[in-house]
Amino acid sequence: MKYYLAPLEGITTYIYRRAYHAHYRAMDKYFTPFLVPHTKKDFNTREKNDILPEHNQGMYLVPQILANDAEGFLNTVEKLKAYGYGEVNLNLGCPSKTVVSKGRGSGFLYYTDELDRFLDEIYTKADIKISVKTRIGKYGADEWGKLLEIYNQYPLEELIVHPRIQQQFYKGKPDLDAFEDAMRECRCPLCYNGDIYTVEDMNKIKERFTGLSCVMLGRGILRNPELTELIGSGEDRVDARKLRAFHDQIYEDYQEVSCGDKNVLFKMKELWCYLGMLFPDQEKLLKKIRKAEKLDRYESVVDELLGHANIRI
Repeated sequence: MKYYLAPLEGITTYIYRRAYHAHYRAMDKYFTPFLVPHTKKDFNTREKNDILPEHNQGMYLVPQILANDAEGFLNTVEKLKAYGYGEVNLNLGCPSKTVVSKGRGSGFLYYTDELDRFLDEIYTKADIKISVKTRIGKYGADEWGKLLEIYNQYPLEELIVHPRIQQQFYKGKPDLDAFEDAMRECRCPLCYNGDIYTVEDMNKIKERFTGLSCVMLGRGILRNPELTELIGSGEDRVDARKLRAFHDQIYEDYQEVSCGDKNVLFKMKELWCYLGMLFPDQEKLLKKIRKAEKLDRYESVVDELLGHANIRI
């Protein structure tokens, strides 16, 4: 099974990816949080830091582009090629209202004629591999058949499917029947994405889709960065020493690039919104992390929380 790390805006930046890659089973592919085309000659500082090859050493990194105009997409591709990239990913999955209101992400899925023309132009003109990350529709799963027909017309490097519609955001359950349709009809390599949080979740997907060879993990990895190793080993304990080393690398790197305690703590608290789920019986300590206003106070709480050799899941 191949494993990909999903892009999550503001979280899975190069700082997170670099620490993950150093301490856990390497992902087969990593994806950047989306880049939006703009008219500047080069990327801004934040974007550049995230895609610089020296910030992503040893990883197969795929920049993701959020666009609904072919010219902007193609211009961004040219900028990325200058940094040595040979593959990009088109974001047709983001359900955010601010994205969808502009007809981007999963908001683009409803406009099938425009989407078809867009794909025709980018696949005709771009001399680079292009994969697609998609939802199964905007308003209903009945849109999925038409979308599959469109995707099958083009040489997608692969199709990464999160089987929800835009209107669900991340609520309800993924539509596994819709993904089964993709398994049956899709002409390009296929990757599953959605609600894999535990070894049991992964086993259920494997059992239902016996021919599946690739999954993308997002929130499941943020909750438990050791997840792919546990899937392979069958163990039920998380190594707290490894988790501590992973945490410390992220923490130290944010201190290097951020100005002041407040910014560093904001980023770390965002991470603990996910990691905290490994500690369901430690709400008092997690609350202290959320309330910490100084780095020394934060460090002392983390020392206490991670002071165990193993964490049972």
